[in-house]
Amino acid sequence: MQELNMRNYAHLGDAVWELFVREHIVDLCQKPKDLHKMTTLRVNCSYQSEMLNKIEEELTEEEQEIKRRARNMEVPIARRNNQSEYRQATAFEALLGYWYRENKERLEYFLEKLLKEILK
Repeated sequence: MQELNMRNYAHLGDAVWELFVREHIVDLCQKPKDLHKMTTLRVNCSYQSEMLNKIEEELTEEEQEIKRRARNMEVPIARRNNQSEYRQATAFEALLGYWYRENKERLEYFLEKLLKEILK
């Protein structure tokens, strides 16, 4: 399988994270408004930045390199007021996208690890 560029991994990882969050949040509430609020609290750059911090120590050298490359991508003008969080969130998404394409076992390991965080 051909390796994607970091922006494409991040794009894919964003979808993986949102689906994972939605899949687990849907059991926690009945009202659409509450469901939306619980999801958006977990699918945003500051929350994703926190999630990266929780798994960072367990990343391999190769994963650290993916994180570094994704974090160093150019930041869109609209996101420049919160560059640090945006860069961390992009790195988190790129890792998820990378694992989704290249190593599903590693993806499942980290998602399972983060599950307790999203259920808080």
